[in-house]
Amino acid sequence: MAEIPDGDGLTDLERARRWRLVLGRYSREQLGGAGLSGSETQVDQLLGRLYDDTYDRRGHRGGQGRARGRSGSGGSDDPASLTAVTWLARSRELFPAATFDRLQARAVGAFGLDEMLKDPATASSLTPSAELGAALLTMRGTLSRDLEGQLREVIGRVVEDILSRIRFAFAQAVRGRRDRFSASPIAVASNFDWRRTIAANLRNVDPETGRMTIDRPRFHSATRRTWEWDVIICIDQSGSMASSVLHSAVCASILASLPGVSVKIVLFSTSVVDVSHLASDPVELLMTAQLGGGTDIARALAYCESLVTRPRHTVVALLSDFEEGGSVTHLLGTVARLHASGVTLLGMAALDEAAEGVYDTAMARRLADRGMDVAAFTPEQFGQWLGEVLG
Repeated sequence: MAEIPDGDGLTDLERARRWRLVLGRYSREQLGGAGLSGSETQVDQLLGRLYDDTYDRRGHRGGQGRARGRSGSGGSDDPASLTAVTWLARSRELFPAATFDRLQARAVGAFGLDEMLKDPATASSLTPSAELGAALLTMRGTLSRDLEGQLREVIGRVVEDILSRIRFAFAQAVRGRRDRFSASPIAVASNFDWRRTIAANLRNVDPETGRMTIDRPRFHSATRRTWEWDVIICIDQSGSMASSVLHSAVCASILASLPGVSVKIVLFSTSVVDVSHLASDPVELLMTAQLGGGTDIARALAYCESLVTRPRHTVVALLSDFEEGGSVTHLLGTVARLHASGVTLLGMAALDEAAEGVYDTAMARRLADRGMDVAAFTPEQFGQWLGEVLG
């Protein structure tokens, strides 16, 4: 008798096969006849190459079976036989782009960073993404020195990928609003003034076809800030902040390229490092960052306080999970002093892979009570927020 699908449209066998893919090869016995189709078998092999080692380390019987040779002989069907470059090629074909980005980042750990970078074909086949960049930064300390050149090349491609997606919107938000009452000689597509363009080219209308030939396009000018601003970006480089460090470096480089904005960058864990000279070079900044260690926000903000020369035209942007490991009393006192002096304080919460805020909400509230505006924003939203502050 044929199986009747349940409310979700799946039969029990189809549902069991899905669970088989979720749980991995060690669930075969429990799921009985939940055999996989050809394409599902390929997916299972690719996922197994990433996750089976975890089961082995935990002493799971599935992993032990493989260790005894019961579930793979090293042939083409054995997940362990997949090389990094083969895994990348097959996964790119079988998984949606968003899923592949996450799996590729996981592969950095599963295959080992040295293995993925020592082969030029593998390194060049890596698809640039924020997830990959964060994974590379997290594992950079395990890399042999002779492979840093390859790592720099991959990080460079990741940075260019992020820049290509956010540069225009971020810069536009920070530059300011369009002034619809003033014309500009600078041709920028987003500032195209169609009303003035039509008025200026009315004489170019063909009376027979009604079509207009435009030889004098008009553009809005952007509003200009009366004052220049000093922006001090204080970046937490503790182990949980890899993604935030990556995006912060990119955003800082965009800011550094804009007129009227002076950018300083401070990295911190339990120590504080001023890397302001690298503000326009995000790749070198990321290669300099040392992820890991504790968090001393109080010491970092005290250093930022020493950099302030024009309080009412200074923004201090703190990017952190607010998990203070230093003196809470000193931290809150520094924030209160900066706020009282006229400094604009922005607290940018750490984001997880799903762009959700992951931070100490109690500490965030205490910082907000002393004058720091705290929010969990994507890089694009950070540009809009900063643009509103700079006016």
